[in-house]
Amino acid sequence: MLNNWLKTTLLMAAILALFGAVGMLLGGAVGMLIALLLGGAMNLWAYWNSDKMVLRMYNAQEIGPADAPEFYNMVADLARRADLPMPKVYLIDEAQPNAFATGRNPEHAAVAATSGILRLLSARELRGVMAHELAHVKNRDILTSTISATVAGAISALAQFGFLFGGGDRERPNMIVQLVVMILAPLAATLIQMAISRAREFGADRGGAEISGDPEALAAALRKIESYARGTPLHTADLHPETAQMMIINPLSGGDLAGLFRTHPATEQRVARLLELARRAL
Repeated sequence: MLNNWLKTTLLMAAILALFGAVGMLLGGAVGMLIALLLGGAMNLWAYWNSDKMVLRMYNAQEIGPADAPEFYNMVADLARRADLPMPKVYLIDEAQPNAFATGRNPEHAAVAATSGILRLLSARELRGVMAHELAHVKNRDILTSTISATVAGAISALAQFGFLFGGGDRERPNMIVQLVVMILAPLAATLIQMAISRAREFGADRGGAEISGDPEALAAALRKIESYARGTPLHTADLHPETAQMMIINPLSGGDLAGLFRTHPATEQRVARLLELARRAL
């Protein structure tokens, strides 16, 4: 738990530093001061509200045991097995099969799944996926991923805002510098996300296999989800690519650059590790 709090603190510090650097380049000393104040306020806001913002982005609808009893009871059973408080459960009306967890701690957690994943997977495979998401909750990954998703978008907006409303003539950099910052600031935010997301997925795969007791089910689910997700867009993720690292499988097509800026480990590697866990359990 201490390690995850350290990661979150370092993430917030890195974001604050990036805000300050963008402000300095675009608006001089005054711009840096404004950006640092904005970054500090954004960090505080994100701690308390980023999960709600992400769920609103995806138009996620909270459900109870009467709405989708099999799915809800599956999550409840897995939460008991993981010794976690019952999270809020959400459904997202999207054809692409995917899922994510969010919240600032296990006591204020939520899990969300698309309607596409409920249609695609067997009950056993879906159980493996939701165990993976609850492992993120148990490992306290959810605050880090949700804050990074929310603030990465804010950094991009700051760069564009600064380009239009930079400092005075003496402090404002030339047009070329501003254009470079507009391109590199969102890229830097993406690199921060990548630095924390890949190893986290391996840990959640292992934790999910332990919670469900069935690593082969998660391996089968990952194969199936990636195969279907490639040909099925997730429109909200296309509009807000900073949220892609929250999903169990990267929801973006990405073209030829998908591997260069991959936010998730290769699915083949994840499947191989899960199958090795299953062999060791025999």
